[in-house]
Amino acid sequence: MEPAIETNALTKRYGARTIVRDFSFAVHPGEVYALVGPNGAGKTTVIRLVSGLAFPTSGTVRMLGHDPHETPAVRRRLGAVVEAPAAFYPYMSGRSNLRLHADLAGGVPAARVDEVLEQVELGDAADRKVGVYSLGMRQRLGVAAALLTRPAVLILDEPASGMDPLSLHLVHGVLRDAASSGTSVLLSTHHLDEVVAYCTHVGIMEEGALIDEVDLRHRGARVRVQVDDLERAQRALAAESWARDLSVRGRDLVFGLETPTALDHVAPTLASAGVALRSLGDDSFDLRAYYRERVEQERARRTGVDGRRGADA
Repeated sequence: MEPAIETNALTKRYGARTIVRDFSFAVHPGEVYALVGPNGAGKTTVIRLVSGLAFPTSGTVRMLGHDPHETPAVRRRLGAVVEAPAAFYPYMSGRSNLRLHADLAGGVPAARVDEVLEQVELGDAADRKVGVYSLGMRQRLGVAAALLTRPAVLILDEPASGMDPLSLHLVHGVLRDAASSGTSVLLSTHHLDEVVAYCTHVGIMEEGALIDEVDLRHRGARVRVQVDDLERAQRALAAESWARDLSVRGRDLVFGLETPTALDHVAPTLASAGVALRSLGDDSFDLRAYYRERVEQERARRTGVDGRRGADA
């Protein structure tokens, strides 16, 4: 299946400052891809580049097979809220604002406005002026506006900013439902704890670079083992087709299982390799801990490189 969003070596500079560097990733139909990273990591810039609101310095962007700058018509299949909260006329009601958006988009049935208002649970507040909406309500109205045209691609910059927990859960459900109907969803977020529940992929950014990608669909059946010889255990398990994504975490070896029944093979495989198994248990993937570890590793790597360069100079 062809990706709905794809970038290759995407780079953006403002003067001498590089905001995004060599950024390559893809989002396929039905996927929910979250960009996470510290403030200033370049998440919003990537979203602006992908949605056609900013021009890359170098590299390429493709949306549904087209460059959004060379073929601006492709953006008619895009729903987006960038640099939220979305702008609405405060003296008009939520319903009137959405009707205006629908008229500008063209081809949106009148019933669709009421449908998206109910999706984001703003039906009861639809006829109130947006000026009295809370920040979370305006955010939900922005998501509703992005959904109006049933877009093939949905791009949201911090869609959950300012939302209460119930609104947060609601929007996550709306995004998951959009993806289940085939929409490709790209968003930036700081809500790491909730990402695991509704996203399929996470891209971790640091200093404008994509330093890691996590496929959350394969984080279900995972185990953690403690052994007397990590290297030998890793070699033994790496040779087995049912073990995947092996990594060392502290003194433990963590890996995924092709199927839950593959758990029965772990102890015999290690014993055959002469490895003593000290403990075995489930591993719950902690995205926040993994994110913190990867960012710290990247900073240490970059500092080390910079330090060596300084010494060589």
